[in-house]
Amino acid sequence: MQAPLFVALDAEAAVALRASMTERRIPRGSIIFADGEDGDRMYVILDGKVKLGHTSTDGRESLLAVLGPGEMFGELSLFDPGPRTATATALTDTVVVGLGHENLSPWLAGRPEVAEALLAALAQRLRRTNEAMADLVFSDVPGRVAKALLELADKFGEPVPDGVLVRHDLTQEELAQLVGASRETVNKALADFANRGWIQVDQREVVLVDRERLEKRAR
Repeated sequence: MQAPLFVALDAEAAVALRASMTERRIPRGSIIFADGEDGDRMYVILDGKVKLGHTSTDGRESLLAVLGPGEMFGELSLFDPGPRTATATALTDTVVVGLGHENLSPWLAGRPEVAEALLAALAQRLRRTNEAMADLVFSDVPGRVAKALLELADKFGEPVPDGVLVRHDLTQEELAQLVGASRETVNKALADFANRGWIQVDQREVVLVDRERLEKRAR
């Protein structure tokens, strides 16, 4: 397993930690945990995709992240058990393993590398959040769309003759929520990229044909 939590351990310790975790199979569209629920468990994705989202008091929804195999979520609750700050939903049929606070404590006490791996994951999440906030202020919608496509490609892309195929499994509305813009504005940006020959768009997937142009547009 390539999750940072396990990579930090030797093989024997990784097997022991994995044995203390509970496996769950989550059908597509099912909620793993909801914003506001009490939480004391983190999860690692073995297979599938999970979206983390938040709904504002006026009903508007934002998509905070799309995660895939090897990535962790809900880890904040291990250090600060309390209400969840996001809703985690399975984008596809998904398999996760969960680790509760009571199971983690001995590992944190006896294996400093586990704490370091978790803190590093939290720091990376905070860095991405700060970057997303800066993008909302300083980057236009097409730039944010280009950056989102590149990040999704880094996680889920696979080489094809025309470029890189990205099966992101997001609806148009969810992609718009990910970049913090209206669906119409995001669709306009995607259509413009397609007309320029940078991408090929299909339902819930896209082929990045000209990554270099997208990287320039994302800056």
